[in-house]
Amino acid sequence: MTKADIVNEISRTTGIEKSVILQTVEAFTEEVKKSLSKDENVYLRGFGSFIVKERAAKTARNISKNTTITIPAHKIPAFKPSKQFVGIIKK
Repeated sequence: MTKADIVNEISRTTGIEKSVILQTVEAFTEEVKKSLSKDENVYLRGFGSFIVKERAAKTARNISKNTTITIPAHKIPAFKPSKQFVGIIKK
């Protein structure tokens, strides 16, 4: 399902104009991005959490050049579904 599909489905079920829903979805995603960029997690009860995970530094190998490189520690965004959400999917 794409963003356009989500907008169309919400518009169909609620009767709200697609342009309003698109603005809302865009604003939501921007707020999530802003919060995560400030190391603030976003919690949506009953749905899940958008969190920032820290990855430790590690060594890796470039097998084509036969060299070892160090990948520095870094942060990545992640999503952790709620127990209710997982329960719905497992059915």
